[in-house]
Amino acid sequence: MKFLVDAQLPIRLARFLQASGYDIHTRDLPKQKATSNPEINVISIQESRILVTKDSDFINPFLTVQQPYKLLLITTGNIKNSELETLFSENFQSLVELFKEHSYIEMSQNTIIVHL
Repeated sequence: MKFLVDAQLPIRLARFLQASGYDIHTRDLPKQKATSNPEINVISIQESRILVTKDSDFINPFLTVQQPYKLLLITTGNIKNSELETLFSENFQSLVELFKEHSYIEMSQNTIIVHL
């Protein structure tokens, strides 16, 4: 399972995923933060990467044309990077298991919602 962490999320989250055997952040891409949403979708599909984002602009393309490959929408609002990393650490195995059968998951500070 591979992940692509969107620009508005901290690089620290991507490094956490990398240390867990997963990866990358949009900052690792050639255009870095300037990578457009359509380009992110293409990379996600070509490399079978789950897009981790706070950007709700990815919801409609996902629901209508299945782009990106899979979607993890983070709906925590503004929280400290350390809190976000703790949230991922506590829920990571559940997310991995859920993504084996589902394509669109939303995670808030208190809840994981499986949409598809």
